[in-house]
Amino acid sequence: MSRNLTRVSAKGIILGVVFTLSVIVFAFAHFISHQWLWVLMITIPLAIIAVANALQARHTVLRNYPLLGYLRYFFESIRPELRQYFGESDVDGKPFNRRQRSIVYQRAKNEKQTVPFGMQDEPGQPGHTWVSHSVFPVTIPDKDLRVTIGNSFCSQPYSASILNIGAMSYGALSKTAVQSLNEGAALGGFAQNTGEGGISNYHLSGGDLIWQIGTGYFGCRDDEGRFHPELFRIKAGSVKVKMIELKLSQGAKPGHGGILPA
Repeated sequence: MSRNLTRVSAKGIILGVVFTLSVIVFAFAHFISHQWLWVLMITIPLAIIAVANALQARHTVLRNYPLLGYLRYFFESIRPELRQYFGESDVDGKPFNRRQRSIVYQRAKNEKQTVPFGMQDEPGQPGHTWVSHSVFPVTIPDKDLRVTIGNSFCSQPYSASILNIGAMSYGALSKTAVQSLNEGAALGGFAQNTGEGGISNYHLSGGDLIWQIGTGYFGCRDDEGRFHPELFRIKAGSVKVKMIELKLSQGAKPGHGGILPA
């Protein structure tokens, strides 16, 4: 035995409920009290909006679920906040998790950023990386940390560190920064690249230098901007100038977006 089932859509139910409420309120206002007319100021606009939602073709959700479809857009708009406050842990979230954002906020406010009471990561999960401490002290040979530049034809070969200070000119860096870097190079036993700006007085704080010469010939140019051999000989003969670097390509140009930290 078969029965024909009448399927009522959600749109029909919503429209029926809204119009039924409007009719009931209108009946109350007519037979009971005119105070119910104030309720019509709510039900009639809702009925108009529901009909407009059902007839429009731009939003499928609103067309199938008049009025109620707005709840979907509302919760979608507050989804990031709901996820941040209720769903994410301190180490979830991209590109920066809550713990990383908290560190930024604390540093900006000069507050303490130390978080005690154990580890928040899960080292047993796949993808977790860490550096394991050695059980016993390890002796690192000094010879592996330096490389000799200059073969048998070089009269003054230089034993350079594998890590040095890259090319950053005085002017792009402040005098305090240049002097501090050079003093650090002297303490650490590595070299400082002067950058295209050449050697300044702030480069002479005891650290080894790599004199970089670019198209401007700064430090070895005459009054007309041409290469000056005698000035080059004097600067190149300095005790602290260990190597000379010829710059063939241009990096950060002044006025063209190249910015170095001060």
